[in-house]
Parts: sequence; structure tokens; C-alpha cells
Amino acid sequence: MAYEKTENKRFRLSARVSSSSPQAIRPVLEKFIPKGSVKKEGDEFVIETEMQGNDAKELNRSLLSALRKVEKKTRLRAEWSSDDGITLRFFDYVLKKTSKN
Repeated sequence: MAYEKTENKRFRLSARVSSSSPQAIRPVLEKFIPKGSVKKEGDEFVIETEMQGNDAKELNRSLLSALRKVEKKTRLRAEWSSDDGITLRFFDYVLKKTSKN
């Protein structure tokens, strides 16, 4: 059986999270993002942090799934940038744009 080497990469996350229940998702955000910044700005949370993972899609899915377990009506607009200069933009689970810096 062949095994693929899983490589943990570092990603910079810049995101906006909105929800019909901001008070319910804030503890989840603070737990999921222990380092970095989680700020309330109007009806949204603005997130700036760095995370480790195999790929941005999996990190994005994990974050949004954790938030939606607490409040189903939660939206995530995220931009994940890796050290190799690739930026992925997501709206909820959907990849909207890939760009190379």
C-alpha cells in the first residue's frame, strides 16, 4: 500500500464571518483561532490569523463546519494565502478564486 506524504503548510487567513447568532459563534471562533485576531466589526467578525494544515480547502471546511454546528445560518468569506504565493478565496464551502502572487 502506497502512502502519500502529508505536508503541513502554513496559511494566512483573512476572513469575515457573519451569523444570525453572533454571540453563539464567538466562543467557537476564539477556540478555533487561539492565536491571531478575532474582532467584531458591525454585524461581522473579522479574522486575521495563521494556521497549519494540509490544504486550505480542508482548513476552510473545518472552520465553517465548527461554526455551523453552533449556528446553521453562518456565512464565511475567507482568503487563505500560503507561503508558496497561492491565494484561495472561498464563500462558505465554495472555492471562488485562485490566484498566484
